[in-house]
Amino acid sequence: MRKEKLNLSKAERQGLEEIIRKGENKARVITRARVLLLSHEGRTDQQVADALQIGRATVERIRRRAVREGVQIALVDRPRPGTKPKLNAKQEAQLIAIACSEPPPGQKRWTIRLLMEEVMQQKIVDSISFETVRRIVKKTMSSLGV
Repeated sequence: MRKEKLNLSKAERQGLEEIIRKGENKARVITRARVLLLSHEGRTDQQVADALQIGRATVERIRRRAVREGVQIALVDRPRPGTKPKLNAKQEAQLIAIACSEPPPGQKRWTIRLLMEEVMQQKIVDSISFETVRRIVKKTMSSLGV
């Protein structure tokens, strides 16, 4: 069942056809362009979904977004909010300073687990995951050329 009909201008149709023809975009963008072109032809959401082997709700969402917000907006993902970073810039700097310092007595080097324990012991944060420490250390050390 179609609630909002998609009517593309000639320029919009040509732009979508070019996206499909060139194949230089991400697969998601090309699929969305196909959804919009098939919807413009008057096919139902279910027919478009079957033709492209995607969900009917996905077709409906893309078509509705094109009608309400425009074709170019419908082609791209909405920004995803994500979670707030566990460490702020100052806390990251403290973690890196620890990682660059001498390891604890009896250790040859800092491990991720040792860094986690040290960050919590120094009360930089209450808790931190292995993955968060690993990502920060990796990002910083690779940018230092280490």
